[in-house]
Amino acid sequence: FGSATPTLRLPGLHGYAAEFSPYWPGRAACAASQYYGIAGCGTLAVLEQNEAGIVLLRSFDWNDGLFDVTWSENNEHVLITSSGDGSLQIWDTAKTKGPLQVCKEHTQEAYSVDWSQTRGEQLVVSGSWDQTAKLWDPAVGKSLCTFKGHEGVIYSTIWSPHIPGCFASASGDQTLRVWDVKAPGVKLVIPAHQAEILSCDWCKYDENLLVTGAVDCSLKGWDLRNIRQPVFVLLGHTYAIRRVKFSPFHATLLASCSYDFTVRFWDFSKPNPLLETVEHHTEFTCGLDLSLHNCGQV
Repeated sequence: FGSATPTLRLPGLHGYAAEFSPYWPGRAACAASQYYGIAGCGTLAVLEQNEAGIVLLRSFDWNDGLFDVTWSENNEHVLITSSGDGSLQIWDTAKTKGPLQVCKEHTQEAYSVDWSQTRGEQLVVSGSWDQTAKLWDPAVGKSLCTFKGHEGVIYSTIWSPHIPGCFASASGDQTLRVWDVKAPGVKLVIPAHQAEILSCDWCKYDENLLVTGAVDCSLKGWDLRNIRQPVFVLLGHTYAIRRVKFSPFHATLLASCSYDFTVRFWDFSKPNPLLETVEHHTEFTCGLDLSLHNCGQV
């Protein structure tokens, strides 16, 4: 890391989510909003890193703040964003205009969107401040079903990379929940923190392991076979943890970012788990991703 980190500025916009392309090494998408997402418009920026630094390949504007973005798993040019007006937007980066399609069913901010990782099906899950998660087939213009149960806003909805049709959700109601799209109702409720949970992720090497990041500044690991207590607790952030991601390359490595302006790297198998604290940003750090192609690229 260090001072040589390539930087791209998007004046007047605050980044909320960053996601590497599963197809193109060095290509990433960023969902951004004006005025901290409270008012104004949003922009989807498609970025690429090359020898010269980070270049803006494409940008698309939406008339409300964009809070999350996910790449298609079956078309290298397609992305979906979620926005403050409760809608999802499907974009094609091969086209200059967009979006291809808008799906509006959530009645409040759509804060999270994720495309399924398992190859058998093309499903998208969204999570909203209306306390529901919705299941979508991008080829169909309306949702397939709605998941109710959370008693607070949903901040994060993430598919299991292992179990088809299974996703987790993190909420302001202080719970982590696990759902199965084939069964109505929640599969598992974990009272994970005594604070709002803003982010969760699945371990790429253990189908039973999830991590949560919360307003209490802690990260906690959860084994779905025994949810009575966390398998690890990681402390060090000084403000709410905004996003957490497991490494695609190392079973015990994860990264988190926070309202304390830092990105931190952890190895929960070590006695001193905090590996590194990166202080690049001068504002809230909301989005984070680890490249599937390049081991060190974040």
